[in-house]
Amino acid sequence: MTTNGGFEPVFCTVVPPHVLDKLARNDDPALSGPAQRTLMRDSELRGRRRVTTEFALAAAPTAKAPSDQPLRTIHDAEHKTALPGKKVRGEGDDPGQDATVNRAYSGLGATFELFLKAYRRHSIDGDGLPLDATVHYDKDYNNAFWNGEQMVFGDGDGEIFLDFTIPIDVIGHELTHGVTQYTANLTYYGQPGALNESMSDVFGALIKQYTLGQTAAEADWLIGAGLLAPSVSGKALRSMKEPGTAYDDDVLGKDPQPATMDDYVRTGRDNGGVHINSGIPNHAFYLAATALGGHAWEKAGQIWYDVLTGGELSDRAMFTDFAGLTVKAARERFGDGGEELQAVEKAWEQVGVRIL
Repeated sequence: MTTNGGFEPVFCTVVPPHVLDKLARNDDPALSGPAQRTLMRDSELRGRRRVTTEFALAAAPTAKAPSDQPLRTIHDAEHKTALPGKKVRGEGDDPGQDATVNRAYSGLGATFELFLKAYRRHSIDGDGLPLDATVHYDKDYNNAFWNGEQMVFGDGDGEIFLDFTIPIDVIGHELTHGVTQYTANLTYYGQPGALNESMSDVFGALIKQYTLGQTAAEADWLIGAGLLAPSVSGKALRSMKEPGTAYDDDVLGKDPQPATMDDYVRTGRDNGGVHINSGIPNHAFYLAATALGGHAWEKAGQIWYDVLTGGELSDRAMFTDFAGLTVKAARERFGDGGEELQAVEKAWEQVGVRIL
C-alpha cells in the first residue's frame, strides 16, 4: 500500500544515467563497453518494471519476517541476468567465503535495524517484508538497483567502479527507495523525483552513520565512498556536505550537483534531473543535522521520516511542499521555539527553498 496514488514501484539505480552516458562516449572500449552495456540493461529493466507495474504482474511476497527480525535471502546471479539467481545464503546462515554475499547480507540487516530501532518500522513495507538481494549480476555491470521487489548488485567494471556492495550506504539508499515506494510514493520525475532520490541518500547516510556509531560531526556525508576505483579522481558518487565536489575526473567529468536553488538544473534528462537536483534537499538535511549535532537519525532523521511516512506528503510534492512539512513535523514533535524547528527553517533558507 501507498498513501498517495496507489502502489507504483519504479526502477531506481544508484549510478545516475549522466555518469554512464559520459563513460559510454569514452574512446577506450574498456571504459565505454561496460557503460554502454549497463545503460542498455538499465533501459530494458526500466521498461520491464513499467510493464509489470501497469499490468500488476509482480509476484507478491509469500512470507513475512518476525516483527523484530529481518528475513534475508541472498542469491548469486553468477554473472547472468536471470533473477533472483541461485540462493547462497539465508537468514541465520553463517558467513561464507564470498565477501560480496556477506556484505550484502550485512547491509540488508543494517538497514532493517536502523528503521526498526530508530523509527519502529518493521522492514521496508512496515509489515515485515522479506529482504531479497542478488549479487554478481551480469558481467562488468556498473550499477545497483531496487526493482520494486528486491535489491540487485553489480560487480563493477574494476576500471571505474568497484563492487557495489562495498559502500553500505548504497545498500541503504536502494532499500529506502522501497520505503518511499510503500509510503509517499514520490513520482520519479523533476522535483518529486529529486526528493525521492534525496530520501534514499538521507537514509543511506544515516544507515552508515548508525552502523559506525558516528555523530553528525564525525560523518563524512558521502554517498558511495569506496565505490570508485583508485584511478578515478573522486571520493564518492555524491556529497551531502558539499554537493558538486564528489568527483572531478577526466573520464567521469565533474559532479554536477547544485547545493542551492541558485544553481538548480533544468533538464529533461535523468527523469528531469532527479540525481542532480537532489543535491539541494540533501544539503538542507546536512545543514539541519549538523546544526542539531549528536546522532543525525535521532532528530533530523526523525523529522524527515515523519514527513515521508506521515501521509501528508503528495506524490507530486515540490521542494517547497516538502520543506513546509518538515517545519510542521519539527514543530509537532519537538515544539515551538526549540532548536529543532530553528535548525530546519534555517537549513531550507540556506539552500534557497521557500517555506510555504
